[in-house]
Amino acid sequence: MRKFIPLTFFGIAMGFAEAAVVVYLREIIYPEGFCFPLKDIPTNLLFTEIAREVATIIMLVSLALLAAKTFNRRIAFFLYSFGIWDIFYYVWLKVTLNWPASLFTKDILFLIPGPWVGPVLAPVIVSLTMITFALIIVYLDSKGYILKLNKTDWFLIFCSGLIIFVSFMLDWPRVIAQQIPFRYRWELFFTGEFLALFTFTGLCSKKQKIKRNNA
Repeated sequence: MRKFIPLTFFGIAMGFAEAAVVVYLREIIYPEGFCFPLKDIPTNLLFTEIAREVATIIMLVSLALLAAKTFNRRIAFFLYSFGIWDIFYYVWLKVTLNWPASLFTKDILFLIPGPWVGPVLAPVIVSLTMITFALIIVYLDSKGYILKLNKTDWFLIFCSGLIIFVSFMLDWPRVIAQQIPFRYRWELFFTGEFLALFTFTGLCSKKQKIKRNNA
């Protein structure tokens, strides 16, 4: 469990680095303050931002691979680092820009394969869920239990992520057309969240006792 301490500091620092990039971008593109509809972004900046997002995921995956030796712990450390990073990204934006105005303020969350749009509260909930899952996985692992996923488990996890992804992507055409996004589909989001919680609870109930050294 002690590895969560440096992972936490890494996530907090990475969140600030990400927020700093956004501060610079908004100063260039939205000097009057970020809002919908979106402005046209110069192509070079857009591709650089997409590449930065890919680099961020690569960094988090690499960190998880270095921090643990087992599959379960690597997944846990990735989920934890991602969650801390994403939450503190918004914390630092609030500190530096006094934005968002509330947790229900809409934001562009990601750009691959297109703009993900949703209220800030949605990714924060996802991040808290990821952190909780990570802590439970490592706690069970420290007690000698491992979570093994079968094909059904993988399918349910994929479906839960897909449903949440769709909730963020439904406004894609309107964002591209520079129109104000529609109402966020909370019903889809919470369906995906419930499915993820249901699947994870099922995994915990069928955990298997193992004998091996901790990572």
